[in-house]
Amino acid sequence: MSDVELKLKSMGLEMPPAPKPVGLYKPMLIVGNLAYVSGHGPLRSDKTLITGRLGADMSIEEGQVAARQTGLAMLATLKAGLGSLDRVSRVVKLLGLVRCTDEFEQSPAVINGCSQLFVDLWGDDHGIGVRSALGTNALPGSIAVEIEAIFEIRP
Repeated sequence: MSDVELKLKSMGLEMPPAPKPVGLYKPMLIVGNLAYVSGHGPLRSDKTLITGRLGADMSIEEGQVAARQTGLAMLATLKAGLGSLDRVSRVVKLLGLVRCTDEFEQSPAVINGCSQLFVDLWGDDHGIGVRSALGTNALPGSIAVEIEAIFEIRP
């Protein structure tokens, strides 16, 4: 078990199964020392998704839980593609989309749920990368958040 997986276990968190693509794309693509991870949703271990709309039927805290769960799904994809999460050396970039009402202006606070997970795993120096967080009126399957990322990896 990798150091990152041990940290997750100590935090009481579990990765879901690595999600399968639902379209014509790769879940992860390695280019040089970067792993590009396609947009992921908040997939739970029982293969259900967290759905809802921020500002309508979800609180910021519930959105943060969905964003953290999305981060766990991305970790499952990284583990499947890299063999070990210990190959990840840092978070480079996150792009987070939040399904919300027109009036909802707290998308960055929601995506903090994923960002905090990565800080907890890799610390401030390597767990925080650049980031964008945007609100949107629709996401596939009515999921609450979708996040894509770029990670620096070791050979």
